[in-house]
Amino acid sequence: MNPPTYPIRRSDDEWARLLSPAEFHVLRRAGTEPAGIGEYVETTTEGVYLCRGCGAELFRSQEKFASHCGWPSFWTPQDSTAVEYVEDRSHGMVRTEVRCASCGSHLGHVFAGEGYDTPTDQRYCINSISLKLRPDAS
Repeated sequence: MNPPTYPIRRSDDEWARLLSPAEFHVLRRAGTEPAGIGEYVETTTEGVYLCRGCGAELFRSQEKFASHCGWPSFWTPQDSTAVEYVEDRSHGMVRTEVRCASCGSHLGHVFAGEGYDTPTDQRYCINSISLKLRPDAS
């Protein structure tokens, strides 16, 4: 099976020059930032959340909710084609990884059936470091 091809392609060296070491670890190596430290965990600023790797629009503040899990949570992406889903069998469990569909950067994971009062009953648990907020113009 061939690896996916993304519209935005860069070598590891290029990504390493563009991203901080912490960003590279999460976005390009599917790492996870520690819970509760990300800049968007508690923010309520209205706007669009972009991929920190390539700037693609991923989530909107209208779909963000307080899950109190330690990472920003959204109940749906801004567009169904903005993200892709990959089975993740790491750490002795089966989860669904969420990646940017434009550049393949790791964003986090999506969980279903946790009982949150959201229209989709899904929680997109996304690393703050994978995102960049573009506030709405007032």
